[in-house]
Amino acid sequence: MALTDLKIKSAKHGAKPIKLFDDRGLFLLLQPSGGKLWRLKYRILGKEKKLSLGVYPDVSLKEARKRRDDARTLLANGVDPSNAKKEREQSEKRDAANTFAAIADEFIEKTSREGRAAVTIKKTQWLLSLMKVDIGSRPIKEITPAELLTCLQKVESKGNLETARRMRSFAGRVFRYAVATSRADSDPSALLRGALVAPTVKHHSAILEPKAVGELLRAIDGYSGQPLTCLALKLTPHLFVRPGELRRAEWQEFDLEKAIWTIPAEKMKMRDPHVVPLSKQSLELLDIVKSISAGQQYIFSSLYPGNRPMSENTINAALRRMGYSGKEMTAHGFRSMASTLLNESSKWNPDAIEKALAHKDGNSIRAAYHRGTHWNERVEMAQWWSDYLDGLRRS
Repeated sequence: MALTDLKIKSAKHGAKPIKLFDDRGLFLLLQPSGGKLWRLKYRILGKEKKLSLGVYPDVSLKEARKRRDDARTLLANGVDPSNAKKEREQSEKRDAANTFAAIADEFIEKTSREGRAAVTIKKTQWLLSLMKVDIGSRPIKEITPAELLTCLQKVESKGNLETARRMRSFAGRVFRYAVATSRADSDPSALLRGALVAPTVKHHSAILEPKAVGELLRAIDGYSGQPLTCLALKLTPHLFVRPGELRRAEWQEFDLEKAIWTIPAEKMKMRDPHVVPLSKQSLELLDIVKSISAGQQYIFSSLYPGNRPMSENTINAALRRMGYSGKEMTAHGFRSMASTLLNESSKWNPDAIEKALAHKDGNSIRAAYHRGTHWNERVEMAQWWSDYLDGLRRS
């Protein structure tokens, strides 16, 4: 006879376990200790087995029957419900362990092994730290677009628009890595495109008028600061590399006899090695630098030489002491200066200028074709540019 709620509530426990049968293998096991446990008895491949379906009253009679029917549906399809339950529990444990923070840490470690620059790794760890409170401990599979958006909007509401944008981009990379490693089904950040306030693009301040460039170069000549700072200031206009590439340059990267500087891929923004031709003026300045820092790892070391490069704020701070505000000129602005004046000269192929600036071509086929081209033109352009700067300095 099938069970009823009244029969279950009035059932008395005994000194030994008692079984109250319902239908189709479902029964309630009354334990001497007072517990009431749902069990399903079934046979598969000729073997009798039992499946736990929960505890009464947490699992009602109606729910126990539903779970029995679900289990028997699996049986009808040749699936052992006990095995299915174990696999489900293991999957739930894995999902609980695969939190956003855990997978993000794993992703960051992977990018580190792939050769990403230490400064890039540090930035991604900082972005992760901003997200840990809201979604760090959440199973990555369960994070919804709305949940991620709430996390991002907390940063956005403080006016940090660019940081919020970078957080969404980083989160997207983590989610896509989780999908690729079978620990997530989708990337919720993809649905948030356009949801955040777009930050205003800020261009690096730069002096672009030739006469003003000459004034700047004369101001640099007259600057009296630390010797390596003065030399870095003088060398920067000639090379127009990114500030981080110059301050982290090491002597082993230079071949002064061949007049080339090879910047390894891990130090480049676009993760491709970059070769810089050195003009006569650059070589003369490097000879002076070598007399100061030849025994150090970095050609422009900090005031505590040996294992640290010059601070990222050194050049900008020197420009401020020279009277140039952040709205007038920055260390990065020397790249804009070179790009503008080289293009305005109409003497050089725009592709050669882009290659000198280490800008990546959006067309991968075209980029591959141009990778080995324009070298001779770039060597000639490097010398012309240094001569041109000398002319502006003297005018």
